[in-house]
Amino acid sequence: MAKAGVSRRTALMFSVACGLAVANVYYAQPLLDVISADMGLSHAVVGIVGTVTQVGYGAGLVLIVPLGDLVNQRRLVVGQTVLSALALVAVALAPTTAVLLIGLTAVGALTVVTQVLVAYSAGMADDSGRGRVVGIVTSGIVIGILLARTVSGTVADLAGWRAVYVLAAAAALAMAGLLWMKLPPGGEPRERITYPKLIGSLFTLFATVPVLRTRAVLALLIFMGFTVIATPMVLPLSAPPYSLSTTEVGLFGLAGAVGALGASHAGRLTDRGHGQRVTAIGLVVMLVSWIPIALLPQSLWGLVIGVLAIDFGLQSVHVTNQSLVYRTRPEAQSRLTAGYMVFYSIGSATGAIVSTVTYTHAGWTGVCVLGAAIALIALLFWNFADRRRI
Repeated sequence: MAKAGVSRRTALMFSVACGLAVANVYYAQPLLDVISADMGLSHAVVGIVGTVTQVGYGAGLVLIVPLGDLVNQRRLVVGQTVLSALALVAVALAPTTAVLLIGLTAVGALTVVTQVLVAYSAGMADDSGRGRVVGIVTSGIVIGILLARTVSGTVADLAGWRAVYVLAAAAALAMAGLLWMKLPPGGEPRERITYPKLIGSLFTLFATVPVLRTRAVLALLIFMGFTVIATPMVLPLSAPPYSLSTTEVGLFGLAGAVGALGASHAGRLTDRGHGQRVTAIGLVVMLVSWIPIALLPQSLWGLVIGVLAIDFGLQSVHVTNQSLVYRTRPEAQSRLTAGYMVFYSIGSATGAIVSTVTYTHAGWTGVCVLGAAIALIALLFWNFADRRRI
């Protein structure tokens, strides 16, 4: 099947499926206040909502995504999507905090269907078009993250927060039906090993695939750097002299739409053998972007330009990373995805922690110095550890 390639229509279907799936993790972010009021939770307790979702996502990366190399991928994708719908219904109907948190943990774990879909689409693509396909699918993930907050806020205002998850469940069921009808009946397992050995082979891949090691570390660094700006950004924007509302602050996230453009073009250029050039440009753009970002006390436009640049660079490097990693072991693409994304999650979590601590002690200037330092480390790491390897 890999030699048959992937049509643009099929790639777009994968993209939409990924966008709908990843949105499930982000619906809750603008709803925390109304959820806490409805469930009678304190703000401290309702913060656990985001934590359990991420814990579920991390567990899914390690325990579910590798199954794409062991079972029929079509059935795995459809099965996960149906189970996601059931988990979303459980959240929508949750009568107690315990049920809500269990449901959200399951939602997080099943959201990793996005990574199964990325690996599935990469496996279907031929060598000359794999980057293009990965770019299109990744664009759907970017757009899904961007639209989730807006959609959930709007629906909650009209019909309450539970309606958000009812609509999400309906969308998941509809997508499951579409995927079952439109996906080719292939996607057969590429390995004949037991499940414990499958999970254990994740460590073997890191030991035997140098590109996975270096590109995973690069993912950790670039997503750490991005989270360094994304996490504390609301603090100076909501404080004087700007005093922006939550809605106005949220508009800065729309700048991430440029990331979808970067993802699409990066995939095509990687297919043409320019993966290292795309990596270099993306890393340099991420480093330079901290100059306008540092101008925030004087100019909002500097922040807008910086966010546009850093997200463009991030998605360009991210898609290139995946495209290059997938070339190494065709029979292990799901496990390669799992291993790579674990480093992505570690980087995002670390960036969120260190950025808030840095802002508390050193303000926005400290955040910018930290972000620029991480970007520089990523550029130097790529230059010495990976540039000459491929």
